[in-house]
Amino acid sequence: MGESVRIVLADDHAVVRSALRLLLDAERDLEVVAEAGDIDSTVRYVRGHKPDVLVLDLNMPTGRTLRAVPEMLEASPETSVVVLTMETDPSYAREAIQTGVLGYVLKEAVDEELVSAVRLASAGKTYLQPELGAKLAVDAGSSANGLSEREVEILRLIALGHTNTEIAEQLFLSVRTVESHRAHIQQKLKLNKRSDLVRYALERGLLD
Repeated sequence: MGESVRIVLADDHAVVRSALRLLLDAERDLEVVAEAGDIDSTVRYVRGHKPDVLVLDLNMPTGRTLRAVPEMLEASPETSVVVLTMETDPSYAREAIQTGVLGYVLKEAVDEELVSAVRLASAGKTYLQPELGAKLAVDAGSSANGLSEREVEILRLIALGHTNTEIAEQLFLSVRTVESHRAHIQQKLKLNKRSDLVRYALERGLLD
């Protein structure tokens, strides 16, 4: 048996923390080393314990939950963060991921999903609740300034560094068709440089 995954558990409701602790401590490879009921104590415990994983309620008092994540990751770079929340709006998930969160779990499906997310995060891997992942993909496409699904797909591949020939091979299109799509994308977005297209794709979460 390897060492247990050490967890700091942060939620402003004591009853919720107790239930989550029972759930996590019941796993032989997981161990809750501290509980926090507010952001200040969460930051303090992360600094002090340097846990493998922080399980963090998204709606902690003071309203600066996500803003505190980069501070905690800087103080304890080896810590991975799993957000636990009732927020089903994909924009919250996108914002969380952008701050450095690796896991996003809804409280309504907490048991097995939370355990899985903690284990994945401890290994440096991401976990996003499946329905939210699908919503993020749809939102990314629908918010891309009137681009078609195919154009969003090609924009994403351009931003990832693929050439027109490589994109054509991946999507089973002719190079000329890819060039035509690329021209339409640049026209719609009013962006001509590849660096601008990359920035646009990053800002809208098309590379998540």
